[in-house]
Amino acid sequence: MHHIGFLAGAALLTGVVGNSVLYAAGLLLSIPMLNRLRKRFGTWKAPVIGVAVFSALFALSAFVIGPAFNPTDAGPAPTIEQAGTDAEHAGHHP
Repeated sequence: MHHIGFLAGAALLTGVVGNSVLYAAGLLLSIPMLNRLRKRFGTWKAPVIGVAVFSALFALSAFVIGPAFNPTDAGPAPTIEQAGTDAEHAGHHP
């Protein structure tokens, strides 16, 4: 069980939290563009439409295109009989 730290960290960064952080970073980095849209069109409707388009494309990328490139079907989980023995586990420790 001592290996779960690395696995949990990778799962956390590639899961909901990772997508949320990337979404928030994208919104923060788009603030200058949203301000230019507001000044150019003179209304807050243009930046709202920009955020809606960004959100739709991010969702498409995160929930449709990404999983299509990286399928997660790993098959059935190993049973207790299939799990490695203590000797196999100790083999990678000094």
